[in-house]
This record gives sequence, C-alpha cells and structure tokens, in this order.
Amino acid sequence: MSRATRLLDLLQLLRRHRYPVAGADLAQELDISLRTLYRDIAALQAQGAHIEGEPGVGYVLRPGYMLPPLMFSQEELEALVLGTRWVVDRADTRLAQAAQNALTKISAVLPKDVSEGLESTGLLVAPSWPPMEKPMVDLGDMREAIRRETCVEMAYLDLKGVETNRIVWPIALGFFDHVRLLIVWCELRNSFRHFRADRVQSWQPLDRRYPKRRAALLKTWKAEREAERAHYQ
Repeated sequence: MSRATRLLDLLQLLRRHRYPVAGADLAQELDISLRTLYRDIAALQAQGAHIEGEPGVGYVLRPGYMLPPLMFSQEELEALVLGTRWVVDRADTRLAQAAQNALTKISAVLPKDVSEGLESTGLLVAPSWPPMEKPMVDLGDMREAIRRETCVEMAYLDLKGVETNRIVWPIALGFFDHVRLLIVWCELRNSFRHFRADRVQSWQPLDRRYPKRRAALLKTWKAEREAERAHYQ
C-alpha cells in the first residue's frame, strides 16, 4: 500500500468516528505500527487536517477538512456514477439535473484518463417498469419544505377516491422503485402518516415552521418503525 493511499484510508477511518479513537485501534485497523500511525497523523496535521488528540487519549477529526474529488478510489467513482444514473432515471427533473451537475463538477477535476472512463463504466440502471405515475405536485417543492421544516397544507386523494385536506409537517421523502412515499407528522391525526407523493393533489407551504426539529421527528419516526418490526417478529 502506498503512503498516499494509507493517509487517505486513515482520514476516511477518522471520518467515521465522532469521538476520539485510540491510536492502537486505528493502527490495528490499518494494519500498521503505532509509530507509523503517529507519523501519518503528524503528516496529515501538517497538510491542514484538523486532527486533535495525543497518544494515550485518542484522535478525532474535526469538521472542516475536505478531500479533493480526485482522491476518490475507482470503486468510489463507480458508486457515484451508478447513484447518479439511478437518480436521473428515478427522481424528478430538478433532482436528476442536480445529480448530473454534481458528476460533471467531479469529472472536471479528475485526471483526464479517469474522467473519460466515468461515462463508459459498465454499471447500468434498468429502466423503471411499469412507469411511475407523474405527481401533480413537484417533488422539488416537497424537498424544499422538508429542508426548511415548513408546515404545509395539502389535499390528498386516497386509494378509495376520498379527498382530505390536512396540515402536515413533512420530514422525509422515500424513493422506492415504483412509488415515492412522503413521510409527515399529521396534525389531523396527531401522529406520523405516509402518503404516496403521486396522490397529493395540492401543496401549499404555510408561513410557519413546525415546532420540533426535523432531525428529532425523524429519530422518533425511526424508533416507532423499529418497535413495530420487533412486535411482529
């Protein structure tokens, strides 16, 4: 393993931990000696990496140090291409264009031979079949409400043809092969609810944010789903 690859692996390993990790554990996972680990940490710190800690205490990488895209491995680049192709085929127009733009930016800073190989990778995404129903509401508007933590008044047509109006707190949008699932806290039902995005008839953001942070709501929603799965196992 080259030293450059080893330094990159060390950075990636530190990124996975929010709290200090013992030097011995880092050295063991990288299959290097403690002495080599200390030299590598010193080298990264000299290059601007915000690594804090000391022998016997542990090390943690603070936010703010960015790796250039050209440091991606071949498999990481293939994963990006495959993910982009999935988004282009399965997501709405705005998100598909954003994914393509992101890949173009990455390609622009890669070595020429690597960049030329991105589009010719043999990883393909099969077309969606049957075709998804086109939503009446732009999914980009739903994503914006999720990001802004905005309350929304929406009309929804259920599978029985009954339309209801309700105020919801949108917290997530699930992308499945043939359906997009909107996850919300529903003020009408005072609980979490799931709605097919293609059956949302109208979408009107309100001039107020919902009272809880989306991250906290999402954590509660996940806990409820885990409890339901455990109950039926």
